[in-house]
Amino acid sequence: MTTPAIILVYDGDCPVCRNYTQHLSIKQAAGTFELLNARDSPPILQEINALNLDMDEGFVLKIGDQFYHGADAIHTLALLSTRTGGFNRLNFLVFRSKTLSRVLYPILKTGRALLLALLGNSKLNNLENRQ
Repeated sequence: MTTPAIILVYDGDCPVCRNYTQHLSIKQAAGTFELLNARDSPPILQEINALNLDMDEGFVLKIGDQFYHGADAIHTLALLSTRTGGFNRLNFLVFRSKTLSRVLYPILKTGRALLLALLGNSKLNNLENRQ
């Protein structure tokens, strides 16, 4: 039995998103892990758009044929994380709870929007810029 590919699509212009993805460590047994910057318009963005998943509302995680968005994505990533190193342990402790993930994610999303505005970066607007 082969393990599914794990793909995380994030906003590469967001420093917090970029740092989160660079420090995240996924258990090797979970499957191959690929990070994709949504601003590079990877082919998976067409699938994300077809599912009406707004990248400005949260990053997208795809495991096999299953998509996770926003709080569900960060919760699932926490469960798949290695828990090695301070960042991954903290990520697991905070986001292993689906309820806490759903409470905290809107705060993170708002922080991202403010940070992008302060840096002068545009939103992704992936659903408005569909191809």
